[in-house]
Amino acid sequence: MQTKKVDVVEPVGRWRFDGDVTDSFDDMLQRSIPQYEVMRKAVFDLACEFQRDKTYFLDLGSSRGESIAPIIEKFGALNHYYLTEISDPMLDVLRERFASWEYSGRVTIRKCDLRNEFPNVQTCVVLSVLTLMFIPLECRQALIQNVYDSLLPGGAFICVEKVLGASAGLETVLSKLYRQKKTESGYSAESIERKRLSLQGVLVPVTASWESELLYMAGFRQVECFWRWMNFAGWIAVKSG
Repeated sequence: MQTKKVDVVEPVGRWRFDGDVTDSFDDMLQRSIPQYEVMRKAVFDLACEFQRDKTYFLDLGSSRGESIAPIIEKFGALNHYYLTEISDPMLDVLRERFASWEYSGRVTIRKCDLRNEFPNVQTCVVLSVLTLMFIPLECRQALIQNVYDSLLPGGAFICVEKVLGASAGLETVLSKLYRQKKTESGYSAESIERKRLSLQGVLVPVTASWESELLYMAGFRQVECFWRWMNFAGWIAVKSG
């Protein structure tokens, strides 16, 4: 697998998931997402609770495969695994990392633009870890509806997102504390600001209440926020049946 690097990315212009970002992506997340390991473990533990033999785990926006890898390791040939990604450098990493599983037919890796396409598989669990926030707002409800429709009755959608504060004043406080956290992780003020500007219009968060409403509108009736730190949150939504 391609070597992981320390994040020294200094974006110029609009944010792109290019080779430099791909190489340093894991370090970037670990230093940028509060309680990162806690979040990853929670996603894994919840996904395991909804596993069903001979069904699909679907990972939307797989990046380097950190969300799906422990699930594949645990359940192996009991399931199939469908990994979607739009970044070519990320796809290269996925194909190298899961080459033997892809060869066996257990793992499917596809370039997929979630704005206008969705895998035609029946799923027990759908993962979306830090993915929906990169989908344009006008496409987001349709995507969540596709997730709901793909799930078998009793299946679960697990998503983690960056969110906005419920008011402008609270958003200011949350953003201030988040910048402080990134500074403590070794990022300079200039680097933080350059990334923020680069991500404008690319990463578009919504409030936590709006995120929950999107899930209910798709048909989910069991919706729970299982993790939150300031302006990052994770939800699990279960399809009735």
